[in-house]
Amino acid sequence: MPVDFSGWCAESAERLREKGAIRGTVGSAYWAYVGAWLSLSSRVPLGTNVFTRDWDALLILDACRVDALRMVADEYDFIDTVDSIVSVGSTSFEWMSKTFTRRHAETIDGTAYVSANPYLRQVFYENEHPPMGDSIPFGPTDYDTVDPENFAFLDEVQQYGIDDTIDTVPPRTMTDRAIDVGRTVDPDRLVVHYLQPHEPYFDANLENVERTRYRLQNGEVTRNEAFERYLETLRVVLDDVEVLLRNLDAETVVITADHGELFGELGAYGHPIGFPHPAVKRVPWVETSATDTGSYEPMVEPPAEVEADDYLEDHLENLGYL
Repeated sequence: MPVDFSGWCAESAERLREKGAIRGTVGSAYWAYVGAWLSLSSRVPLGTNVFTRDWDALLILDACRVDALRMVADEYDFIDTVDSIVSVGSTSFEWMSKTFTRRHAETIDGTAYVSANPYLRQVFYENEHPPMGDSIPFGPTDYDTVDPENFAFLDEVQQYGIDDTIDTVPPRTMTDRAIDVGRTVDPDRLVVHYLQPHEPYFDANLENVERTRYRLQNGEVTRNEAFERYLETLRVVLDDVEVLLRNLDAETVVITADHGELFGELGAYGHPIGFPHPAVKRVPWVETSATDTGSYEPMVEPPAEVEADDYLEDHLENLGYL
């Protein structure tokens, strides 16, 4: 974790040389703010930790906005009311570090976590926590997150489930693994962390792959064009959620997100760390149920031995984090 005052000073000087006085000062001030934000929010809960709510299965749709889910809700019978909560983070790295803490260790002990998110390895296996990249002058040194062995079951799908045609883990792979874990492990609680609608965006055939964040920033596409691709990808993952709900036994299923996504609000894009805008901090909360009808048999199986991904940084870059 880059808590390094001298490093922040050196990076600030470099920003001033490269970006000029105004942009350089703003950039360094932002990372000082991030240090203050993380110092406060890692000690005082700012948002709703999902483990304070009642549910049997929690489906995380990475980067899903509240308004986006409401726009497509009428297309899905399992979505009735789209409520919302304030997330504990505005990036997956931040959300994961602040959610799976020892404060909730007793509940996590009976929880299976099936995740496509690449930050799982950094948080639980490498004990790294936000921020990453740029240094901050001060900040927390311990997030008190649990260890891998504290879970009832931990499935790091990112290590073996990336589809090379889209450079990410597709929804069906996650659905397959969630169904299998639900049937064979039968945990007290199940968390399924899909990567969509986070970019790269694609259609139901895993085609027309596109990354729009930087193109939108550069004016190469309009906000409406970028948002339509986002909604298209949201529909792709919701179609798979429908399959999961017919092949999982869970009295209370919650569909939510780790954070939202910005499409130019306040001049920001994506989901910057510590960003307070409701489009990224407020996430959906949909309650439904699931019954295993046995109508689908999962086809994806993890390899007997899974080695640490030598291409983790490549995957983070494909998702736009680096």
